Amino acid sequence: MKIFYDPSITPNNATFILNEEESGHACRVLRMNVGDELFLLNGKGDRFACKIIVAHAKKCQLEVLSHEHNSADLPQIHIAIAPTKNMDRIEWFAEKATELGITRISLTLCSNSERRQVKTERIQKVLIAAMKQSQRWFLPELSELTDLKSFIRSNPDGFIAHCRENEKVNLLNSSFSGKEAILIGPEGDFSEEEIHLALENGYKPITLGDNRLRTETAGLYACMEALIKQQKQ
Repeated sequence: MKIFYDPSITPNNATFILNEEESGHACRVLRMNVGDELFLLNGKGDRFACKIIVAHAKKCQLEVLSHEHNSADLPQIHIAIAPTKNMDRIEWFAEKATELGITRISLTLCSNSERRQVKTERIQKVLIAAMKQSQRWFLPELSELTDLKSFIRSNPDGFIAHCRENEKVNLLNSSFSGKEAILIGPEGDFSEEEIHLALENGYKPITLGDNRLRTETAGLYACMEALIKQQKQ
């Protein structure tokens, strides 16, 4: 069945009216009609099997046929990443990381950041589409662009992937538990001051292999290692 998303639906709903965007997608784009069935996600672990009872392109009304909740203990993956100059690349990261199972993406503004403003609405749409496409029941949390120094102070004791010469460990061989943030820097890497601040706040340096990776590749690499690490625990 087709999959739709509306965060407003709850297990208490017997009927529900889709938001205007999803109503238009169902009734105008896909030409769904009365009696057609679909799945509706709220991004919080709930999936609802529904039937269209009013096919309206702005207010599509549904009857809720059944409800399931996914209460699985999901791996926690929090990547804090500096947005790339080309938004297509950070959107690619958001899409693929969602498919892998990331739970939180924090956008950070670094000293060497090439992009200093981000419209999170575009990335949010990418996350929703990737959640539906990959049939995930949870929508990753997306945080607004935040100064890196403020982020580090508010989220101590994480891991930082930087390119400077330093003693580093592989994330798979680290103490990573899933509760910690993993910092991924911009193309120009973190500044010495940012690295020093991270270390002062309990961050541990990690390596992402011998090759120098693009920001979005490094973020996806870290996401995969975080997933593998937790699966082995």
